[in-house]
Amino acid sequence: MKTNKEFPSGNAGDLSEAIRRRAEEIYHRNGRIPGKDLENWAQAEEEIRQEMETAQTGRRAVVVNVDGVQYVGEYSTDASDNYNPGEFNSGAQVTVRFEGEKMFVKRPNGRELETRIVKRTS
Repeated sequence: MKTNKEFPSGNAGDLSEAIRRRAEEIYHRNGRIPGKDLENWAQAEEEIRQEMETAQTGRRAVVVNVDGVQYVGEYSTDASDNYNPGEFNSGAQVTVRFEGEKMFVKRPNGRELETRIVKRTS
């Protein structure tokens, strides 16, 4: 599951800190390989900037891997029942159910996050 951290306020210090945290997540997620600091930073920068752009449009998504298939599910913040990006940890086990083009992801609080599947890759 892709982890979305809080969005920076727009000030340079907050943005830099968000990128630093994301680079550290990438470092851990990719097996703590030394010497990849610049690559991790560049990837983190790209992810954070994409998330900021998405935040401005009001579209959000979660990424879930099920039996080797990656699903991207978009959700509306208005209908997300106060879902906060970052409720799921990257790589965490989650319960998922499908209904047609919808994917429902069980949240840690027991509620479901309803998403619309926008991409499948295997």
